[in-house]
Amino acid sequence: MVGIGDKLLGYATNPDVRNRGASGGLVTAVLAAALEKGMVEGVVVLKRIDEYEAIPVITDDVQEVLASGGSMHAVPVNLTKHAVGRKIAMPGKPCDVRGVIEQAKRNGVDLENTYIVGLNCGGSMHPVVTREMLIRMYEIDPEDVVGEEIEKGKLIFKTKDGEEKAISIDELEEAGYGRRENCRYCTIKIPTNADLACGNWGVIGELAGSATFCEVMNEKGKRLLDNAIEAGFIEVQPADEKSIAIRNKVNSAMLKLGDEWKGRLLTEIHDQERLTYYIEQFADCIDCGACREVCPVCTCGEDSKCTMFHSLADNYKMSMYHMVRLLHLSDSCIGCGQCSDICPVDIPVTTIFRRFADPAQKKRDYSPGMDLQRPPFLELMLK
Repeated sequence: MVGIGDKLLGYATNPDVRNRGASGGLVTAVLAAALEKGMVEGVVVLKRIDEYEAIPVITDDVQEVLASGGSMHAVPVNLTKHAVGRKIAMPGKPCDVRGVIEQAKRNGVDLENTYIVGLNCGGSMHPVVTREMLIRMYEIDPEDVVGEEIEKGKLIFKTKDGEEKAISIDELEEAGYGRRENCRYCTIKIPTNADLACGNWGVIGELAGSATFCEVMNEKGKRLLDNAIEAGFIEVQPADEKSIAIRNKVNSAMLKLGDEWKGRLLTEIHDQERLTYYIEQFADCIDCGACREVCPVCTCGEDSKCTMFHSLADNYKMSMYHMVRLLHLSDSCIGCGQCSDICPVDIPVTTIFRRFADPAQKKRDYSPGMDLQRPPFLELMLK
């Protein structure tokens, strides 16, 4: 059996799951085994419509879980709120995991009954922008795409005729395509705050493309892997020093890139210019409230302070709605980008919130075993 802290390479034993799933299908198989053996009542999966659209669902059907594998970088949904209220297992990008933790602080999620398989994330893409990028940069018909992957700093698309075309992420982003803006400056790439931290970084040699690097972060992660091994759903082996070193190297490179983008997109604003910046950024707001509705960490409900100040009559310089939201999310914004994605007038809401939240979150700890108590708001703001 495995131990907490183990770094492993593994894959699904079912050949179909291994071939169809991303990086050997280990994540898919672990989630399916948890459901099969009664560890959970349901599993969160993305029900694929096409390469650019999928619907998150909670299923109690093992076969539906097994059929759900595969990378979907152009489906930037956040799964946080699907963890609320049930004993479930779920995959999760770093922002999904952070969202679940924020919900747990507000008693919206019982972490003991929620199993999270974290997925390394170099960033996700907007589906509409991805289609345009395929036509203009790759010269590929979006309907011909059957798969995609990010590897060695390149975004790779596979087509129906078996062709692969790769372009560096740097080149794509300089041309205005590639990852969503919030993903570019995100600085959490390996979700070590999940129960398992999984991905293809560090998988080399003959296992490259057909196995997953998996780190066991805590007792729940150990239970997940032990259960999948005992059920015969996966096989694992220890990762060697070279694999571990390469994983660390890729993570370091991604964090460096994130810091560079953060410096470009979250430039410092002088005190005397700060209020003017926020007033100008929200000037085009039409008061639709969509940003609050999609926020994965918002637990206020209909009678929230945000809603209280949400009025078309409130138009003095900057709406109190925005001021309350900025303060309200200063210690909990996870930078997932959902609010920017939904905004009908293309306000970069996430970047605005992150600029405000960063000072309050500088000393937050998202490492394993972190304190789940919500930090005192005033103390954070005064630091």
